[in-house]
Amino acid sequence: MTVERRFRILSCCNEAKRMSTAVKVAFATSNLKQVDQHFGAAESFAIYAIDQEQASLIEVVQFGQLDRDGNEDKLAAKIDALKGCIAIYCQAIGASAVNQLRPKGIQPVKVSAGTPLTQAICGLQTEMREGPSAWLARAIESQHPTHGQRFDAMEAEGWSE
Repeated sequence: MTVERRFRILSCCNEAKRMSTAVKVAFATSNLKQVDQHFGAAESFAIYAIDQEQASLIEVVQFGQLDRDGNEDKLAAKIDALKGCIAIYCQAIGASAVNQLRPKGIQPVKVSAGTPLTQAICGLQTEMREGPSAWLARAIESQHPTHGQRFDAMEAEGWSE
């Protein structure tokens, strides 16, 4: 199975600056409004750039219609489509997919079928503002590692107290 269509939304001006503080999060959706898909059989992923205050749709990846037949070959294209994402929100996900996502730094998040994307995004933004959970803190650090290592660079340059 391969990706059928991939739409990347391009914008100008502040995009590069915003992406330096945002994380990419995907949602398994058939209508771009709700999380309503099982990961393995998802027809499409809506990928958002999300920070504490804003969320922007940056990409939509569409797949052909798939059965939940246990065939794991179809997972590779889906996992590849999530490159750079810290999480995938879906209504269900199998253990094999979870085991393939986690080493790539992608946290599967199961939510109730029909959860509005806006609700999931707002919940994530609230968590980012109020203090992220352990997985989210690790994901943010992995996306923006220089923040935690800023003093290492100064020490390498010969700075001392």
